[in-house]
Amino acid sequence: MVIDKIKKRNVDNGQVKSKVDIPIGKWVKCDKCKEILYKENLHKNFGVCPKCNNNFRLSSRRRIEQIIDEGTFKEFNLKIETTNPINFPGYKEKLKALKAKTNIDEAVKCGIGEINSEKVVICVMDGNFVMGSMGSVVGEKITYSIEKAIKLKLPIIIFCVSGGARMQEGIISLMQMAKTSAAVAKLHKAGNLYISVLTDPTYGGVTASFAMLGDIILAEPGARIGFAGPSVIKQTISQELPEGFQTAEFMLEKGFVDKIVERKEMKDILYKLILLNK
Repeated sequence: MVIDKIKKRNVDNGQVKSKVDIPIGKWVKCDKCKEILYKENLHKNFGVCPKCNNNFRLSSRRRIEQIIDEGTFKEFNLKIETTNPINFPGYKEKLKALKAKTNIDEAVKCGIGEINSEKVVICVMDGNFVMGSMGSVVGEKITYSIEKAIKLKLPIIIFCVSGGARMQEGIISLMQMAKTSAAVAKLHKAGNLYISVLTDPTYGGVTASFAMLGDIILAEPGARIGFAGPSVIKQTISQELPEGFQTAEFMLEKGFVDKIVERKEMKDILYKLILLNK
């Protein structure tokens, strides 16, 4: 939770009022341990709380900065825009407001870059844009990136964060599950390496499609992974769920995840996996 405003204390004892010089928007509060953290220190620590090791959600831009060699990322320019295919009320206005707020056009950023000088195709989903939900443009960008990886004979890495399919686009959003899964099948047939990295949260149609189809599936500590949320499942089956249900650690124990990787180690682990599969 970002502390957008910190009140400046005023002292009025008949003399000149004094102000505490605390810059607005420079501090964040950890949702887990409630510690107040200086933003710059948090960024230097890869967006991980130094007190409780809680992983803050990262923007696609910051994630790329952490993973891709400086100056090597080139974003794919597909020149496609999200539309409102079922005329969902307020959808256009919401998209316009989010674009202005986040300075990104959609919930995924895709392109080519280098990891320790090894070329890769990379897609990074962004939870700041409609909670990383997958609509027609997200599905097209993912599919295009997979096909580009096949054409260039490069490994592909997809960082997933999503609440699922974007229901403001109705059945068209659900069709992206089949579309991206078919692209991954082509990728496997071509023999390209596909590494999927699951971050918090990865749910719904993204989990039910490309997120769980990687040759290697990595996850960040504590990431929540599943199709439906725990409360929905609990109501559906009318049973208590196991402790830690749907966390990355639980998924690792059950064999759905290959390895849990700390953010500070992620780039090196990806680099080693790429070398092992050359």
